[in-house]
Amino acid sequence: MQNTDADTQVSAVLEHARRAELILVIGNKNYSSWSMRPWVVMKAFGIPFREVRILLDQPDTVTNIAEYSPAGRVPVLVDRDITVWDSLSICEYLAEQFPKENLWPQPVAARAAARSVCAEMHTSFVALRTSMTMDIRGSFPGAGRTPQTQADIGRISEIWEDCLSRYGHHRFLFGDFSIADAYFAPVVMRFRTYGVFLAPALQAYVERIIAHPAVAAWMRDAQAESEFLPDHK
Repeated sequence: MQNTDADTQVSAVLEHARRAELILVIGNKNYSSWSMRPWVVMKAFGIPFREVRILLDQPDTVTNIAEYSPAGRVPVLVDRDITVWDSLSICEYLAEQFPKENLWPQPVAARAAARSVCAEMHTSFVALRTSMTMDIRGSFPGAGRTPQTQADIGRISEIWEDCLSRYGHHRFLFGDFSIADAYFAPVVMRFRTYGVFLAPALQAYVERIIAHPAVAAWMRDAQAESEFLPDHK
């Protein structure tokens, strides 16, 4: 049976769609805080993508990640011949590619503040990352408390209080859900796992993040995983 012109056209469209598919390479959802950030952004804003999950801390982990990026770390976003291998860079790339979705807050001052707090999250809070690693399935109330982690918790609380009061109207950090909320979602997971006590307004923000459909979907997937990585940071 011969293909018609219509069949050929449909095949061409489908092939283009297949080649144009965004691929997000991530690690274990229970542990990979960096992977969580762009995944939540893409889910929250309805950006279609194919997920590739690579198990962390395995003998073949680096080799498997190298198929997508030589950096040896996740997440990695592949958009045809473009590869982006840093979580904040991925979010910026998505904001450029999908400008109508308003991934960043639109007012200039709010957008500048959102980028600043995301960059601070990206480069700071080493004590929190080290002593209170992300483990969504875990429950370790009171663990990981050091003077350094308490200082990190205090600074994060200041950021949230400032953003919620100045820009967020006591909803998300900048009103509508944005990259900034996705960027702090792994911190919410840590606070939940380690039983961090927060002021009522900040605890309400934590609950809003947990209830967000994109975050809730990641958490369900994390709960369904069976891998155990005792040394994951």
